[in-house]
Amino acid sequence: MSACAFTATDPSQSQTGSPTQSAPKAESYAFDQAKAWAHLMKQVEFGPRVPGTDEHVKCRDYIVEEMKKHTENVRLQEFVHVWSATRARKQMWNIIGEQGWKDAKVRIVVLAHWDTRPTADMEWDSDKQKQPIAGANDGASGVAVLLELMRVMKDKRPADLGIMYLMTDGEDLGPSLEEMFLGAVHFSKNLPSPKPDYGILLDMIGDKDLQVPMEPNSMRLAGPLVNAFYSHAQKIGMSSTFPKKIGPEIYDDHLALNEKGVPTIDLIDFSYDPWHTLADTPDKCSAESLGKVGKMMESWLSQKPVWAYPKQ
Repeated sequence: MSACAFTATDPSQSQTGSPTQSAPKAESYAFDQAKAWAHLMKQVEFGPRVPGTDEHVKCRDYIVEEMKKHTENVRLQEFVHVWSATRARKQMWNIIGEQGWKDAKVRIVVLAHWDTRPTADMEWDSDKQKQPIAGANDGASGVAVLLELMRVMKDKRPADLGIMYLMTDGEDLGPSLEEMFLGAVHFSKNLPSPKPDYGILLDMIGDKDLQVPMEPNSMRLAGPLVNAFYSHAQKIGMSSTFPKKIGPEIYDDHLALNEKGVPTIDLIDFSYDPWHTLADTPDKCSAESLGKVGKMMESWLSQKPVWAYPKQ
């Protein structure tokens, strides 16, 4: 994940299902993995998207223009953070767009972070540790899927469903957890009205050997959504990508939303060796992985009746 931290769990003690691919349900998808891949490549071409840089602003503007093509009420949610590493004031922006939000019966926020890590802290070489990462998987992959997903759902969204697309900034600033997830925290302190009923976070979902297990904090804080989402994956033949087994515990953007009463799950594959290194480049990712996640999200959001989070 991007700026995430984790606690390992013992798969032998946490297995809750089999990752064996189930028989697929016949379904046609509009999600185009080639278009999603182009969005990933475009972000990486800007260079590291570190707050306070020209590359960061150029990527912001690109995302805004793409969102305007397919969503309503596109806006920037600006905030400032004084970074402990330099004492500089870092200007950051969450980027938000909507589809059918105002009149929906069920509202979901789907989110990914668009900033990248300013330091390759997982490198062995101390000089390399000071350099920013490309963030092909850790940042660009989630955004790429959402940019293509909004194109698809513009025409395919059920009438009762409102979708908010949230691209968070400052997720990976660091160096410590106290200076990460900044955009998600800011959004959660300033929730829209009406607020989301639930959320799904995409983080690090572009690696070639993709497998997205059930994340423990998501299970604890938004268990009904985890169970329903992974059961749906089995139903449509995507259980090999979304296996019903428990993965590592992750600290990520979803925690801030859960703390403010928006049950949110984290879809993340943390088994990614180039994490927070200079090797997090497009050659470690694949369009096919983006396609798998995009099609799963398309199927989930297109359900009729629309899935609603159970009343507490």
